[in-house]
Amino acid sequence: MRHHDTASLCDWGRFHPCSTEVPGSPDGIYRGSAETRGRGPKSQAFWPLYATMSLLFKQFMLSAPRGPLTLANRVVVAPMCQYSSVDGEATDWHLMHWGNLLNSGAGVVILEATAVVPEGRISPADLGLWDDRTEASIRDRLTRARKLAPPTPVFIQLAHAGRKASTAPPWVEGSRQLGVHEGGWETVAPSAISFAPGERAPRALNVSEIADVVEAFVVAARRADRLGLEGIELHGAHGYLIHEFLSPVSNKRDDAYGGSFDGRTRFVRELFAAVRAAFSGVLGIRLSASDWIDGGWTVEETATLAKQLKEMGCDYVHVSSGGASAQQKITVGPGYQVPFAKAVKEHSQLPTMAVGLITDPQQAEDILQAGHADMIALARGLLYRPRWVWEAAVALNGRVAASNQYLRCVPHGAPRIFSVDK
Repeated sequence: MRHHDTASLCDWGRFHPCSTEVPGSPDGIYRGSAETRGRGPKSQAFWPLYATMSLLFKQFMLSAPRGPLTLANRVVVAPMCQYSSVDGEATDWHLMHWGNLLNSGAGVVILEATAVVPEGRISPADLGLWDDRTEASIRDRLTRARKLAPPTPVFIQLAHAGRKASTAPPWVEGSRQLGVHEGGWETVAPSAISFAPGERAPRALNVSEIADVVEAFVVAARRADRLGLEGIELHGAHGYLIHEFLSPVSNKRDDAYGGSFDGRTRFVRELFAAVRAAFSGVLGIRLSASDWIDGGWTVEETATLAKQLKEMGCDYVHVSSGGASAQQKITVGPGYQVPFAKAVKEHSQLPTMAVGLITDPQQAEDILQAGHADMIALARGLLYRPRWVWEAAVALNGRVAASNQYLRCVPHGAPRIFSVDK
């Protein structure tokens, strides 16, 4: 699995239009008409509602050196690569896409994996933030998108794809590795080990080059700050460069950056410390909690690293899994990564995002109520159901911000869920 996005589709069956309404309900909650109330299940026409505000729609505060950031709710738009950039630049596809996500009602939107150097892109069509040109392209599209939506915090995921770089977009020939003659490039990694059989091996980074990568992340973080982004997420998951240093599957170095847990985590600790010094907004990290392969990176190691990063000023951890090996055997099911989030949260005490086949509002609420995570991240499910958050607000008695142009769209009989965008 080269391109690893988690989350899926939600179940429409939980939401049923209603044929009656009570105008002027003092708390905005529809409880059935005077004729249907109290008659029993056969005649009731209720929307599924919580009696009180759910945790999913309760505010959540993330700390940062410049001051705390309060999210309106616990729903996170997880990063999703769009493979729609030209030479690293954002395009009008991003203007449309970001505008849509910013109108979703989520508490925070995290922009897609954004390469800190050209050779760190997954594909030639990946977004970048490595020079004035790429910075200007993001500023233009994001500024316009934010003007077309309610105020919403925006983070960016900074990334380097390592040995999984130089591939075609996923809809082109199965995202195969591209040759140099096809617009690809030489890839780099902790060790000269290819991701999949038959692929050319990456070049192992030397110590000086490792320092250069760290500096590239720092420069990109400063650019993100100039863009007015409220937060940065470092991409340490899904088999990309940071994860490649962490995993014994891909890191066979015999120097200070390999071998023991301390050696394999040295790169991410140096990188995190450098970015933390350069950026005073919210700074988090996404980690794969398991390689799903014998001898790989483990949830116990993930929890230990998360605790160390908290002591270094990390503000949250986004817990995913997999991506380090083509031989991985993932056991997929509803909320299959939530146990990882629970373990990391309990050990590190960091604010934690859970992600992965969380598709139903009640499922998301139950995860929060159980204390297994603090925030719920969705990705592809929000592409398929862009108004999932609105539907969840109906189901869980929540409130969401909406643009004035959309205020009249609530189905007949549904509770009033919108906060007016003034």
